[in-house]
Amino acid sequence: MDTLIADQVIAQLKTLPYDLQWRVLEFTRALALSTPHGVPGPQLLRFAGTIPTEEAQLMRDAIEQGCERVDANEW
Repeated sequence: MDTLIADQVIAQLKTLPYDLQWRVLEFTRALALSTPHGVPGPQLLRFAGTIPTEEAQLMRDAIEQGCERVDANEW
């Protein structure tokens, strides 16, 4: 972490009233939880081509059939 940014945030935080400091804390916690977790693409390359073309086409067709419909009564 860049300490310059952290120092600036802390300096600004100290000037805020307690309730706003609490909101900043909640916000930073939410940001930390929203960080995407996963596997970098290059690590997935070993799986490239492992699904047979026919099965991939079946999946593609199912997605297109199931995802291109709007259910007006859903909400």
